[in-house]
Amino acid sequence: MGLVCALVYLLAIVNFLPFAFKRDIVAVTSGAGRKDLLQEGQDIEMGRFLHRFPLEKLASYGFAYGTLASVTILGILDDSFDMRWRHKFFIPAFAALPMLALYFVDFGVTHVVVPAPLRQYVGELVDLGGFYYLYMAAISIFCPNCINILAGVNGIEVGQSLVIAFLIVLNDMLYILPIVHQPHPAADSHLFSIYLLLPFIGVSLALLKHNWFPAQVFVGDTYCYFAGMVFAVVGILGHFSKTLLLLFIPQIFNFLYSAPQLFGVVPCPRHRLPRFNARTGLLEPSVATFTNEKPLRPLVGEALKLLHRVKLLRVQTDATGRVTETSNFTILNLWLVWRGPLREDRLAMEVLGMQTAVGLLGLWVRHSLALVLFTADNRF
Repeated sequence: MGLVCALVYLLAIVNFLPFAFKRDIVAVTSGAGRKDLLQEGQDIEMGRFLHRFPLEKLASYGFAYGTLASVTILGILDDSFDMRWRHKFFIPAFAALPMLALYFVDFGVTHVVVPAPLRQYVGELVDLGGFYYLYMAAISIFCPNCINILAGVNGIEVGQSLVIAFLIVLNDMLYILPIVHQPHPAADSHLFSIYLLLPFIGVSLALLKHNWFPAQVFVGDTYCYFAGMVFAVVGILGHFSKTLLLLFIPQIFNFLYSAPQLFGVVPCPRHRLPRFNARTGLLEPSVATFTNEKPLRPLVGEALKLLHRVKLLRVQTDATGRVTETSNFTILNLWLVWRGPLREDRLAMEVLGMQTAVGLLGLWVRHSLALVLFTADNRF
């Protein structure tokens, strides 16, 4: 059903355009019913005053639409043909190329603010040049894939996406509400973000109703790629990509935690979702097993034992001390290692609660604690 969700969202974005540009459309037409704005005869023959219409703002919607439509096609292909990770991992970056080109033409800022203690050595700003575009391309790769990696439990893909979307909207409101001096230079960018996120929240809430435990539908990879790219689009075109990463801390941890299996250091089973125990009706950590024919390298085995001692894994060894089994490297399995067996809906709620708490902490760090390293918050 992720495909249906994405298509309804794209349709909603198109239908919303007249409302997003209502004030500008009035300015380039006969006044939309206003008798005090009349067109001259030559204007009627030459057409509307398009030079008054903010085409640069409309371009953001067009390029965002094209990027999201492209990544939706990727999701359809993945759901239909079960593509390998190495084939599909970098494809979102190609879908984002038009968006990065628009960023270059419309905004083009590639410098970052240096923390106050380092300014005496490198200055107040550092221009990253082309590396900043590589960073944004990495975001467009990471966001869709990280939603897809943190998956496998009813409601978790849609739930985490909704939490992140609500947190981004909360951050956007901090720039739009009257508590800051208006018009704020970043107000239009954050209003653009809200315009894209509100319909996303709407379709996701409808999908969550049917995907929550016990799920009646699956979201598929289409929703994971589509949802992640929505966040990449609003972060890049809304010009707050660094703030966006603070809301993805659990996903970043999950990716780093999963890296040993994703990159083949530790053998990775085809599916790593938590294991259902039919006798108890609870979820338990799924495991990867190692045999004498395919043992772990001794150094890797010792590293796994160390992680077991600090409660970051659950490891089983034989009489010789060789590692024979380990819990899979996902945050869902790690949560079950810490908390013990849980019902599926309870696991989803606890992980989403953690996502919410960490996201709120990230926003507090961004707008309060960051003042320790930087001289001002750009909200003011």
